[in-house]
Amino acid sequence: MTLEEKTRLCVLAADSKKATDIVVLNVQPLSTITDRFLICSGASDRQVRAIADAIEEQLLQSGVRPLAIEGYQTGSWILIDCADLVIHIFDEATRRFYDLERLWSRAERLEVPGVAAPAALPVPPFLAEEREL
Repeated sequence: MTLEEKTRLCVLAADSKKATDIVVLNVQPLSTITDRFLICSGASDRQVRAIADAIEEQLLQSGVRPLAIEGYQTGSWILIDCADLVIHIFDEATRRFYDLERLWSRAERLEVPGVAAPAALPVPPFLAEEREL
């Protein structure tokens, strides 16, 4: 399965469980850990777990076994490691606190056909200046 197919599969699985603010970041030029992050939110720990379950189920049905799943018990931040794709599923408060989109603001946001992308956050002026260099 290609990275694009895996990304789309996971985004659609998250969307099927009404995940909000689904964002895919291309972190390959910035990190040696993975190529992409998929970040999304659920309104409660129950919904966060449901999103994680749907993603894991779709991956397994497609023959992809995640390397690790962390945080499932608490349900405030579940991380699913698929090597080239790392999925972060947050409750809304935890997502605001860690603000991965700001932390990885230099990463390119990727669109996934069929899923509406959230509005891009404004780039802080000091980062905008760095991008121009």
